[in-house]
Amino acid sequence: MGLGDKISNKAEELGGKIKESTGRATDNPNLEAEGQADQASAGVKQAGEHVKDAVKDVKDGFSK
Repeated sequence: MGLGDKISNKAEELGGKIKESTGRATDNPNLEAEGQADQASAGVKQAGEHVKDAVKDVKDGFSK
């Protein structure tokens, strides 16, 4: 994945943290849960990017 995707996923994770904190501070469990879901989604996307990067590194190692 490209740098833009990585930045987007990190922004989604940070937005989720803000939502979660705001939900907790305002006693809004729905907002808190939405923030946690955003963070989880970003984490899954980031894990996928790490796998793709690792596969690319392995592929590059074989082509040298």
